[in-house]
This record gives sequence, C-alpha cells and structure tokens, in this order.
Amino acid sequence: MASTKPVSGTRTQASQAEAVATSGPIVSSAHLVSPQSAEMSEFEFGLIVAGNAFHRWVIHCMAAAGLKDLMPLDVLVLHHVTHRARDKRLADICFIMNVEDTHLINYSLKKLQGLGVVASHKVGKEVTYAATEAGKAYVQRYREIRESCLINALNADDALNKDIGELARLLRVLSGMYDQAARAAASL
Repeated sequence: MASTKPVSGTRTQASQAEAVATSGPIVSSAHLVSPQSAEMSEFEFGLIVAGNAFHRWVIHCMAAAGLKDLMPLDVLVLHHVTHRARDKRLADICFIMNVEDTHLINYSLKKLQGLGVVASHKVGKEVTYAATEAGKAYVQRYREIRESCLINALNADDALNKDIGELARLLRVLSGMYDQAARAAASL
C-alpha cells in the first residue's frame, strides 16, 4: 500500500488549508484585529494590496499608452476629466473622486495641463477642465491596452461579472462606512 504521507518539504492541499485556517486571518496589522470582525482586518489588508496593485496597473497602462511619469492620481484625474465629455469644475472632480484635499487634484490638473492633455476654460468666475484631443487619444489608447491586458485576461463570464458587480457595490457601501467613521473620529 502506497504511503499518503507527503514528501519531506511539501504539503498536501488539505494540510495547507489547515495551516491557513489555524494561523488566523491574513492581515497587515494583527494588533487591530477585532474579535467582533476579523474579516474587516482581512478586508483592509486586501484593500491595501489591491489598491497598490491598481495604482501600479494604472501607471504602467498609461505609460504603455505613451504618457509616462504620471502618479496614479494624475491618471485617475485624466480619466475623470474625460468622463462623459463634459467640462468639470475642481470641486466636482474632488467630490466625485472623494478627495478632500483640493490642492492634490489642482496639482494633478496643472501637471496634466502642462502635458497638453487637459485644458482649462473660464466660464464667468468659474474654471472648468476638459480633456484635449491629445488627452482623449491617450485615454483611448489606455482603453485598448486595458481591454487587451486586463479584461481579456479575466476571461469574464457572467458569474464572474456578477461577483465583480457585487464587490463594487460592497466597496461603495464600505466607503460610506469609512467616511462616517472618519467624521466620528474627527470629532473626538
């Protein structure tokens, strides 16, 4: 009878799963794990890792599209300014992107204007921003690269797309909870 004992230095799938289950949740800050919701700590660690991966992705995708040396926020501001082909005010961009520090968005807008991908227009006392033709071309190229490198890699089927949609909904709910908690913490 053949032995089912794993070869030295390797683990079976069952023993790996057991090791993970007994080691506790995968978190970045074990000192914050709450007995009421260890899952929240796991979520926060996943959010940190996913957020950094997403930022790395947008930088590399935009660089592949031909627009190099941008920070993640710069890329996201360019996408938002291009969104729906409508001029946007600084306050609107900050509100939609949930960025409290207007100077961060303003800095990105100035940087993007310097690159010729965003233009500003004065309407009365207000300044609005829109993507230039060059900006729209970079965003279109970004979209093509995104389709090729990311969307096609998903091999997205209906079930996976529904899961991603539910995850997006959950992230919006949790962002509201974090915003409320931030307001509560600011009042302490």
